[in-house]
Amino acid sequence: MSKYTVYTDGGSRGNPGPAAIGVVIEGVLNEGKAASPKEGESRQRREYGEYIGITTNNEAEYRAVIFALKKLKQLAGGSNAEKSEVVFYLDSELLVKQLNHEYKVKEDKIQKLFLEVHNLRMDFGKTEFRHVLRDKNARADKLVNQALDRESGKLDL
Repeated sequence: MSKYTVYTDGGSRGNPGPAAIGVVIEGVLNEGKAASPKEGESRQRREYGEYIGITTNNEAEYRAVIFALKKLKQLAGGSNAEKSEVVFYLDSELLVKQLNHEYKVKEDKIQKLFLEVHNLRMDFGKTEFRHVLRDKNARADKLVNQALDRESGKLDL
C-alpha cells in the first residue's frame, strides 16, 4: 500500500475576498503510471499554489483539499490510488472536525464542497485528516500567500 502525506491550506484576504490554495504532496509519485512503487524508491514532493478567485476562508480550505485529492489521484495513478493511504494535515480545526464527522456542516455552499471531498475520498484506500498548528503547515500557507501576492501584483498594474 502506497502512503502519501498531504499538507493543504486555503486563505482569503477579506473573507470573502481574493483567495488561494496551497498544497504539498509527498510520497512515491509515479506521474499517473499504474506501476507500484519499487523497494527503495525515494519519496518525492510536489507543491502547488493557485489563485481561486473571490471566496471565503472556509471555501478556500475545502477547495485545497479537493484540488489535492484530484491531483494525487492523477499523480499516483487510478489503480494505485485505490490501494493508497493518504494522511492530510490542515491547520483548520473546523475543517478537520467536519471531515472527520465530529461537526455538522450547516452552510449550503460548504455542504456541497464537503460532499465533493467525500466522493473523492472513495478513490483512495484510506484517507485521514489531522489538525496541525499553523507552523507545522508553513509551506502550504506560504504557497497560498505567494499565489495571492502574484494575483495582487497583476491587479496593481
